[in-house]
Amino acid sequence: MSGPPPHDPDGSDSRVIAHSLEQPEVFARLYDRYAADIHRYAARRLGEHAADDITADTFLTAFRVRGRYDTARASARPWLYGIAAHLIGKQRRTEVRALRALARTGHDPVAATWVEDTENRIAAQGPLADALAALSAADRHVLLLVAWADLTYQDVAEALGIPVGTVRSRLNRARRKVRAALGADPAFVTDVDVAEVVRP
Repeated sequence: MSGPPPHDPDGSDSRVIAHSLEQPEVFARLYDRYAADIHRYAARRLGEHAADDITADTFLTAFRVRGRYDTARASARPWLYGIAAHLIGKQRRTEVRALRALARTGHDPVAATWVEDTENRIAAQGPLADALAALSAADRHVLLLVAWADLTYQDVAEALGIPVGTVRSRLNRARRKVRAALGADPAFVTDVDVAEVVRP
């Protein structure tokens, strides 16, 4: 028999998903592996309360559509982040409102989940929050999946169902806008790690 038995905790994500088609309870292993990461990412974007719902809905959606998962992909991490990003995208107005509030006042319930509560940090986050709010939803997804979820370009492409070239162009555009908003000369933005620009 090929592949680990369903109870094998070391099975790849794709094997866990495949086994879960016959033994649904096995799918809980993916929750155990990734729920904390998905929750952290959602909390940074929408706040703790919304993150609870986003995390639950991400895994519920993943469970419902697991039969369509491409088992050639050993890791389900990009797939799960893609589902979370889609759900976060449905609350785009909430996210933009929160970012604008942070940019104006330096105080916001959403921002409080990922910004250290110091005057200097808040002052630095104001222009950043404003720049993030000004990005298109598509560009913001790419930027934050790279910077906050630590996904590779290929992972982001898989997560969002777009070509790697599109990931690169959206990331470059977002990087230029954010760095310009933070006072850097966009003409010199080439391969600067975007995580250095937007990671809290």
